[in-house]
Amino acid sequence: MRNEGLGSWPARRARKTPHRTALLHHGTETTYAALHERTTRLAHVLRAANIRRGDRVAYLGANHPSYLETLFAAMALGAIFVPLNTRLAGPEIAYQLKDSGPKALIHAPSHSAMVEGVRGETDVPTHIVVGPDYENMLAAASAEPIDEPIGLDDICIIMYTSGTTGRPKGAMLTHGNLTWNAVNVMIDHDLIADDVALVSAPLFHTAGLNMLTLPVLLKGGSCVLVEAFDPGGTFDLVQEHRVTFMFGVPAMFEQVARHPRWAGADLSSLRILTCGGAPVPPSLIATYQSRGLTFLQGYGMTEASPGVLFLDAEHAVGKAGSAGVPHFFSDVRVALPDLSPAGVGETGEVLVRGPHVMPGYWGLPEESAAAFADGWFRSGDAARIDEDGYVTVVDRLKDMIISGGENIYPAEVENALLAHPDIVECAVIGVPDERWGEVGHAVVVVREGASPDLDDVLSSLAGRLAKYKIPKSVVAADRLPRTASGKLLKTQVRSLYGTP
Repeated sequence: MRNEGLGSWPARRARKTPHRTALLHHGTETTYAALHERTTRLAHVLRAANIRRGDRVAYLGANHPSYLETLFAAMALGAIFVPLNTRLAGPEIAYQLKDSGPKALIHAPSHSAMVEGVRGETDVPTHIVVGPDYENMLAAASAEPIDEPIGLDDICIIMYTSGTTGRPKGAMLTHGNLTWNAVNVMIDHDLIADDVALVSAPLFHTAGLNMLTLPVLLKGGSCVLVEAFDPGGTFDLVQEHRVTFMFGVPAMFEQVARHPRWAGADLSSLRILTCGGAPVPPSLIATYQSRGLTFLQGYGMTEASPGVLFLDAEHAVGKAGSAGVPHFFSDVRVALPDLSPAGVGETGEVLVRGPHVMPGYWGLPEESAAAFADGWFRSGDAARIDEDGYVTVVDRLKDMIISGGENIYPAEVENALLAHPDIVECAVIGVPDERWGEVGHAVVVVREGASPDLDDVLSSLAGRLAKYKIPKSVVAADRLPRTASGKLLKTQVRSLYGTP
């Protein structure tokens, strides 16, 4: 095949394991042979709509087989796939469509009203709704193989960052970036062809797609696609499909552990639990260990496709709280502001280099250049490295609180607060203080049915944290604002709770 990229994966898998199940969705199974045929037919549909190499094809909808069919079909043509976040509002969707300029938009019927609402603001020639018309187009299209010459350096996806700090930027990821990331996952997670992955994290998010779905499909396993994460439904799906592999952000795993079915559920099939997207509280690790389940923690970012650091099961206890060591084909440095190496235990910025790191941001040459230093991608995350080379991510550099000249990393304080039995979520932000310049302010979500004295909650940190690290004020909230991928939106926390 002349296609070295992801668009060739369905064909390559179909010739090896055509009758194995690739996708499961609401009781419907799609074999690898069927995935190849449907992807090929959709590629012909897109080609008839004048989609060519380098053109963009966007998708808007929840997890569904058509999402992956669109991804592989676009990439088979050398087009660039643009996944859109279903949690965004109309103006935000319109911005990403205008920024990426797709020639086609495929969307779920559930989002038809939104698409119609932004049509006047965008210029997308072809709209396809998933449903009967979509199926009719596939049935009428050719199934003749398509073999465009595509290399690993070609751009295959524009994945927009979470946008936690202003306008989201489109990370341009190449076929090689996603391939090497999948290889890293297969190596470090010890994936096998019999793995069954529960894909409840959204596919428009880099972890749900690139750390879970694509590596499993590359290996020849099966993916159970569900539209949205549901804690109670998770137990049913694990038992029904004998799920072996799950990914989630800490907030998702926390909800599962708090569910009434947690203690008695059959979780015996689970082999791999990976957690990322935010620091994993030690208390959550202990909760899962009590059920004989061990987290494989990771750290990454959209710009790195996303895997950067990985903590394996062997070191999950001894190095708890650490994000681990670099993935097999990743290189990581912790550097001081002058880019010299940080010493053991010294806080610096995480720098990443490897074949999975993006070449830059879509349409933003200046921002792309600023994101790299001597070939290393600057993450903007603060971390410390220990004597064994294990990296502990402390916090976003921009979230650091400077109080009386001392640096406070909110994630450390948040982990300490989460150890309190009545606190299920929390965020610590800096607020102005006349004496210290800035002090910590905690926003907590209390366990249902509990009513702790919040001042006592802060007092419980005495002796566990330095006095300057303990927040000077605390307030309760019903919930904390998060992105669709579960990341805490500190900008919104500051906006809502920035005045103690």
